[in-house]
Amino acid sequence: MDADRLISDRCKGVQASGIRRVFELGAQLTNPIDLSIGQPDFPVPDPVKRAAIEAIEQNRNGYTLSQGVPALRQACSKRIADDLGWPSDTGAPQSDVGLMVTTGTSGALFLMMMALLSPGDEIIIPDPYFVAYPSMASICGGVAVRCDTYPDFRMTAERVEPLITKRTKAVLLNSPGNPTGVVMSQRECRELLELCRRKGIVLISDEIYDEFCFADAQEAGNGGGVCPSPAREPNSHNDVLVIRGFGKTYGCTGWRMGFVAGPKWLITEMTKMQQFTYVCAPAPLQWGCVPTFDVDMAPTVQRYAKRRDMVTQRLGEVTDVARPGGAFYAFVKVPGRMNMTGQQFFEKALQRNLLLIPGGVFSDRDTHFRISYATAPDKLERGLEVLVELMKQ
Repeated sequence: MDADRLISDRCKGVQASGIRRVFELGAQLTNPIDLSIGQPDFPVPDPVKRAAIEAIEQNRNGYTLSQGVPALRQACSKRIADDLGWPSDTGAPQSDVGLMVTTGTSGALFLMMMALLSPGDEIIIPDPYFVAYPSMASICGGVAVRCDTYPDFRMTAERVEPLITKRTKAVLLNSPGNPTGVVMSQRECRELLELCRRKGIVLISDEIYDEFCFADAQEAGNGGGVCPSPAREPNSHNDVLVIRGFGKTYGCTGWRMGFVAGPKWLITEMTKMQQFTYVCAPAPLQWGCVPTFDVDMAPTVQRYAKRRDMVTQRLGEVTDVARPGGAFYAFVKVPGRMNMTGQQFFEKALQRNLLLIPGGVFSDRDTHFRISYATAPDKLERGLEVLVELMKQ
């Protein structure tokens, strides 16, 4: 059997995830100092676990509507209305604003690209980027056009505008960002939305880390500090697709639960794509996510902010680190004096039983590496000691 003939060009054009390769490598090591994977190190809140368990015990295990169970959609709609000021009927049949539950934020991203991208169409993404963005676009026949955001990692309208062509369908913003943790300002979000409106293209706001926005990156709004977002601008529900999730915020990454809200015409097409791919998000876990918005995660986020401070203070002594305003990553520059790529530095760290992700996994450049501080403080401290030692050489 000629496997090469049988495998599709689509699969041949996609490389395996660099993050997954590191994950598999870590499983082979004994007691590694693992600063590689963005897996929250706190348990799923008890009310969330109980809701999922009860749903299973009550036999809520069958198919749901492709858009999601009504109770969760209503909870998401209320959250969007309360947080972003969007219409209170978001997701309702009569509304012009759609909402659906998805199989994680990755599922939302994939459905969005299938709905928007025809062969040769373009979507502008930041560089560095979440590792799945380019491959998802490629699988859909589209082209992920990189917007170089070095050295401050801010995807501004000024940087995006020269990249827009007749084939551009959307701009994809990720703030707080992976792998950098950088948070855009509200002014920058506004300017990017205004650009997309002028050009008649959709602004996709990947807000998987919306709750992991530290106090010093928040801005005044809604009676307190809020994470900047283009979706906070007036009438943004007509032009912005908001993607949010539950996995990072509530520690249930393996549940694969997310949701999207935005223009109804786009949500309608994404729902159609869901019907023929994922069908629906896992039923009992949808019920598990219903009480999530009543859980206060602020103390957890504050603990992570302290870890962020530890990272930037220690590594800032030996190299350049763009200060993360959210998420739980730092994108660290390999000092020029070391004359090393991110991959070479990764291999050097591996010799010390330290796992991180080389920057080339997230970028067309390989000058940095990503660490995740979603780990126990003592392990983080040991990892930082190794990194400082390596970069002082």
